[in-house]
Amino acid sequence: MRLQDEPDLPAQINIVPMIDVIFAILTFFIMSTLFLTRSEGLPVNLPKAATAKQQQVPSKITITVNEQGVVSLNKKQVAVDDLTQQVRGLIGSNSEMLVIINADEKVGHGKVVAVMDRVREVPGAKLAIATQRR
Repeated sequence: MRLQDEPDLPAQINIVPMIDVIFAILTFFIMSTLFLTRSEGLPVNLPKAATAKQQQVPSKITITVNEQGVVSLNKKQVAVDDLTQQVRGLIGSNSEMLVIINADEKVGHGKVVAVMDRVREVPGAKLAIATQRR
């Protein structure tokens, strides 16, 4: 008894594994870029707010007030009295610049208000306060 010959199927290239690899690489790059968007301020315990929003702004200045009340401008320690001149120098000819205040939740209200007051003296400075989501 003779079995019937199977018809020869043309050779095919299976691209499903290649698509899987491309999606894995794409996922890796997406996840790695998400970790690159960290705050430029010094590490402090930010207060929590239910209505907190994250903004991506290309030009910004970060002012950090740590738990001891030490003020830092872009990670460099400054005196509160010199803050207006330093921010004015960083803004320069930029018409509008976002100034983000990262204040530790244990810092006294008066210290944060003093920093905000100094920033408001600079024309063109938009003020924002950093918080964390609950």
